[in-house]
Amino acid sequence: MLADRIRRALPDLPPQLRAAAEHLAAHPFEAATRSMRAMAAECGASPASFSRLAQALGFAGWDALREAAIAESRHAAPYSSRAARTVPRGGAVAEADQANLVALAALPAEGIEDAAATLHRARRIHVAGFRSCRAVAVLLHYQLSLFRAEVSLVGDAALDLDLGAMRRGEALVLIGFKPYSRASLAAMGAARAAGLETVVLADDATAPIALGATHLLLFPIATPAFFPSLTAAVALAQSLAAAAFTRGGRTALARLRASEARLDALAAYLPEPEEP
Repeated sequence: MLADRIRRALPDLPPQLRAAAEHLAAHPFEAATRSMRAMAAECGASPASFSRLAQALGFAGWDALREAAIAESRHAAPYSSRAARTVPRGGAVAEADQANLVALAALPAEGIEDAAATLHRARRIHVAGFRSCRAVAVLLHYQLSLFRAEVSLVGDAALDLDLGAMRRGEALVLIGFKPYSRASLAAMGAARAAGLETVVLADDATAPIALGATHLLLFPIATPAFFPSLTAAVALAQSLAAAAFTRGGRTALARLRASEARLDALAAYLPEPEEP
């Protein structure tokens, strides 16, 4: 790991590289989320010091070190150990989330559109996400349910019954990142066995839940905080819902208006303040 390389090299580093190394050791995820210039300004070193530090640590250059840091951020250590060695500076988490959203925006839009087309064709959509990804799944299920019929949230009551209800001609949307839950693997296995088309939102193309997926949509999770970031996952889920709504055309619009009417009849929201 990057932290191990820094620890071994630190005693032999010249003074001009030591400040850069100590900063990187205290903020290991900043290499994946911040520019070399920004990190240099933070610790009072020159940008060239970080480039030389990368070479001293055995990398070809800063870009290679950055790639290693990004790869490590995708394979999170237990959260408590990350918390013990990570000291996020003020605003670092928000900056990392912003970088994740920028990276997400750079992905080809065709992937989301193709996945939305699959959801539009499906007779029923099953949405699954477990543990920390449950919140993303609930949000996507809610948004889809506003404008189309036959959307279910997997595992809301009994996981075995939900998996047994899957039928050919339907679709599964599954959200997850490492470490992947056993429930997510069970959901993917059941969907494949039943002949469903699958849309997987994951952090890594090699994720076990992505095996055999009809569509794979990737989201970055890099952050200096102790827990992987879900900001990009939420944005990706909302993008998928928006694309599915567009595919639905007039039918989706009519159902959305009907949903709004029901919410209004139930007085679900506080009234808007009157104009002065």
